[in-house]
Amino acid sequence: MYRLRSDSLQFPSPELADENGLLAYGGDLSPERILAAYEQGIFPWFNEGSPPLWWSPNPRFVLFPENIKISKSMRQVLRRRYFTITVNHAFEQVIRQCRCTPRPGQEGTWITEEVEQAYYQLHRQGWAHSVEAWQNGQLVGGLYGLIFERCFFGESMFTHVSNASKAAFITLVANLKKADFVLVDCQVYTEHLESLGAEMIPRRMFIHLLRCYGRRIKFDLQAVFDPLCWEIS
Repeated sequence: MYRLRSDSLQFPSPELADENGLLAYGGDLSPERILAAYEQGIFPWFNEGSPPLWWSPNPRFVLFPENIKISKSMRQVLRRRYFTITVNHAFEQVIRQCRCTPRPGQEGTWITEEVEQAYYQLHRQGWAHSVEAWQNGQLVGGLYGLIFERCFFGESMFTHVSNASKAAFITLVANLKKADFVLVDCQVYTEHLESLGAEMIPRRMFIHLLRCYGRRIKFDLQAVFDPLCWEIS
């Protein structure tokens, strides 16, 4: 495992990661370092009290937007408009809820105060985006992540009401599909995202897609977002 220098944004090649995908430790969580990491297929993930750990797993868990699976029951949830879906209306609330919402089988969260502040900065700079699910005027679910060109890098999601985060995710992916996005990076396997169409691909394929479609170019998701876009998916 490689130790990052505090005076350099350089990362080792992702191919040097260990069998679990752990590549390096150290450095900081400056927006510049995080952006440099994502550009190379690397992301931070660590527990409170640990130095930053940087990962590039092989295989990589991703969703191709054209492969999104919407069950009949979820179509009913969306069609009946149980939730109002918005984008970038409550980024700080979303990341705070992702940090604070208890998760079955997990004692804590990787979203520390330092991580929270770093992604706030990335949101203010136009790189990080949130998608919110509202019910009766209350925020009940959502997710956040980064966008480079035609790739969305998912970070975390939360839900307080059944199907809320799923509705937000499906609506997001439908909009990404409409905008000709190539990839949603889900990072590591979850059964929940697999049920929505996510799959494993080799890291080399993931890196190739980033080089072709994941240049560090901003995308104004809010300007094109249609909360009913799922209807044509």
